[in-house]
Amino acid sequence: MKFSRFVSIFFHPINFPILGTLIYFLLLPRYIFKPQEYMIVSVILIGTYVFPIVFLFLLKRFRMINSYHMVTIEERKFPTLLFISITYILANWLFKTSLVDILSLLFFGYGFGFIFSYIFLYIKIKISLHTAAIGGLIGFLIYYSYYYQINLIPALVVLFILSGFIASSRLRLKAHTPKEVFLGFFIGLVTQFLAFAIYYII
Repeated sequence: MKFSRFVSIFFHPINFPILGTLIYFLLLPRYIFKPQEYMIVSVILIGTYVFPIVFLFLLKRFRMINSYHMVTIEERKFPTLLFISITYILANWLFKTSLVDILSLLFFGYGFGFIFSYIFLYIKIKISLHTAAIGGLIGFLIYYSYYYQINLIPALVVLFILSGFIASSRLRLKAHTPKEVFLGFFIGLVTQFLAFAIYYII
């Protein structure tokens, strides 16, 4: 049980946007000036990590949520709308810079995922954002490898194994049903492909 809690905390969904961003720059086959890279990473870190943590702290402080894991469906609704807004603001900003348009797709994809997550809340299904986050990162790296013609199979194998640990941890903690865990991963994966397909067609 302790291991499952550790996995759930360490691989919290809030960590994945900045993780995906760091992987993007680490593997990027073309050069970007370091000041530009640092600025992009800093903005994403503040927007997807610092700001949401402060916001969740305030929600808990004013008893609008009972825990940072947002266990109930009602607790998730307002924060999900916030995360949709953040991801699309960042996605549009990244896309308009034209330097990192492929990175912007990671955020458009996560934004689509949050929209589906929000819709499911109204039919009483609380999809796993943990598996959606890892599924989204896997989807992103699949089309990243296709677009830049980079072999990322070893990294993808590791991420698929990691997704199994995350899924089993969420189930052991009884945070989700198997259906919610699977739906989360599926939505995270497919919405990334959707973002890339729209970009590729346009």
